[in-house]
Amino acid sequence: MPKYHVTVGPDSTPVYPGVRKIGSADLKDALAKGIEDFLTMPSSLVFLGLIYPIVGIGLLASSPLPLLFPLMSGFALVGPFAAIGLYEISRRRELGLDTSWAHAFGVARSHSMFSILSLGVLLLVIFAGWEFTARSLYVALFGSTPPESFTQFIANILGTPQGWKLIGFGTAIGFVFAVVALSISVVSFPLLLDRDVDVPVAILTSVRAVLTNPFTMALWGIIVASILAIGFLLLFIGLAVAVPILGHSTWHLYRKVVDHAAPV
Repeated sequence: MPKYHVTVGPDSTPVYPGVRKIGSADLKDALAKGIEDFLTMPSSLVFLGLIYPIVGIGLLASSPLPLLFPLMSGFALVGPFAAIGLYEISRRRELGLDTSWAHAFGVARSHSMFSILSLGVLLLVIFAGWEFTARSLYVALFGSTPPESFTQFIANILGTPQGWKLIGFGTAIGFVFAVVALSISVVSFPLLLDRDVDVPVAILTSVRAVLTNPFTMALWGIIVASILAIGFLLLFIGLAVAVPILGHSTWHLYRKVVDHAAPV
């Protein structure tokens, strides 16, 4: 695995990778390459991808009704961390190395594993913050008594003024959480896996990538949310395909947006 040192000179000044300007055509190409990676070994990756629907179904089955949507939408917040093994498979395929599904777990031996886990914990904190905020908003509008049934829950949401307030405020607050999570993680995990950088450099590089490409990254966020939504609507089993494709595509997006020629 290539090494990339982030401190140079006597004052240990951080060196940041450069970022490129990209467009919608680059997103299309990243998705095409992600699908290609998936199709090279679909049965193995579906097996690996089954982890995601199994975990998702388990979480939802044990959660109260008011947290169903926050949990599903919050999946996108921790998705970049959950897909770390898929980045490794794409990295190995790019280098012409063996790409069996078992190598997805080989990331545990990465030189940046501590940094990867640290950033993963940060995303989990953001996810927990979103869940707490969503629950608090529901309680503020409907009280702490849970709905008696799913039918009553839907009727409360769609048939009452409080329900529409919940949709409006929840969407706005969720958007803020999503922007924060996307900004700090869109390329940071692949960067940590690929090069010898620390967490602050990875986060700042990711933020710079978003600031350099605000509309393109916003479109990428919409694409990710849409594909995950389709995966959820297909009784969660769709996640076994959606998550691997998004994971591989994210690796190729990282390759397009982070300049490997020279740091800045």
